[in-house]
Amino acid sequence: MTKYVIEGGNPLYGNIEISGAKNAAVAILPAALLVDGPCRIENIPQISDVTLILQILRELGASVRTINRTTVEIDCSSVRNQPVPYELARKIRASYYLIGALLGRFGKAEVPPPGGCDLGGRPIDQHIKGFVAMGAQVEVQGGMIRARAKEGRLTGGPVYLDMVSVGATMNIMLSAVRAAGNTVIENAAKEPHIVDLANFLNSMGADIMGAGTDVIKIRGVDRLHGGSYSIIPDQIEAGTYMAAVTAAGGEVLIRNVIPKHLDCITAKLAEMGAEIEEHDDAVLVRRTGPIHRTNIKTMPYPGFPTDMQAQIAAALCLAQGTSVITEGVWDNRYRYVDELRRMGAQIQVDGKVAVIEGVDHLTGAPVRACDLRAGAAMIIAGLAARGRTEVDHIYHIERGYEDIVRKLSAVGADIRLVHEPDEETQKTPQVG
Repeated sequence: MTKYVIEGGNPLYGNIEISGAKNAAVAILPAALLVDGPCRIENIPQISDVTLILQILRELGASVRTINRTTVEIDCSSVRNQPVPYELARKIRASYYLIGALLGRFGKAEVPPPGGCDLGGRPIDQHIKGFVAMGAQVEVQGGMIRARAKEGRLTGGPVYLDMVSVGATMNIMLSAVRAAGNTVIENAAKEPHIVDLANFLNSMGADIMGAGTDVIKIRGVDRLHGGSYSIIPDQIEAGTYMAAVTAAGGEVLIRNVIPKHLDCITAKLAEMGAEIEEHDDAVLVRRTGPIHRTNIKTMPYPGFPTDMQAQIAAALCLAQGTSVITEGVWDNRYRYVDELRRMGAQIQVDGKVAVIEGVDHLTGAPVRACDLRAGAAMIIAGLAARGRTEVDHIYHIERGYEDIVRKLSAVGADIRLVHEPDEETQKTPQVG
């Protein structure tokens, strides 16, 4: 059993380097299945989701060579079209990108339903709608999602998404780049990692236009060639550390970012009293005065990201006045509220709305990470609280944050990783 132990109350000072974007990496790595020849992918975050995808690619027959800590070379020339291993895929939400990539390359795919964080109903019906529009038959049978192109190869066509879906947009892009003919995705999501996936595919010979707008046009090609590509910085990791400085106080230069991607986060933190200076590839975050109340509604990009909702809530627990958060993307994203209440937070939830009454201080307590972003919120609350906070279920956090203990320790946080034996291993065996 491992957990984070945090002694709160220390303001943060120094520099933090942001890693590659998790949400881009977990789509770009499966996209290597579409490439003929080796592709070198740089700025890969060292997180468990990436480790799992690389392991799945190896199981499918890909050659994966580690160049250095953040760079791999992947050659999928010898990949076999076989079922994706169930035990690996069930641990990660992004395993669904393997459906689009395998369909695009082989015309068929057999992939387990996605795992990852439990955030309520997160169906992949929009993904399937896109595959069907391109001539695939899709069924769930024997605990597997089985998809097959009726003609052996997908055929491009119009796809209108009933709701803005990042996952569906990216998955349909993956399946369409090697389809016969043209595909048009309308009501597409516009997040930075969608643009990054399109840029990766285009650098390998795809023909994608309009990524970053609500209409994406894809002209199918027969093959993609190898090449090199560097993944963009992680918008949500950067936002998490910005929220941590806002909650705990101090001054931190957050490096290796694209400030434009952070506009929606920067605007709200500035309303809360943080001072933020933008540089070419960095942002300086400072908070010395009180935290002010604000209202937030999560929305698709360029709106405030749902993946920052829990972290901003942790900071707002210490704001002066009443803040209101409205979750506009996912159901069941307030499970972390009970954990913050253990620390003295005053939060009431009604459906998709959370009302936060700011308190004078939070008090350290044992809490758990309910999911990836909720886990980050527990760390932020622990940094700002009085006393000791212990965070368990940290495997959720390790899915999306590289070396978070080292990064926070470097700016003055008192946080450490503690290994404890499970209760079962502590029991003394009976003799006789």
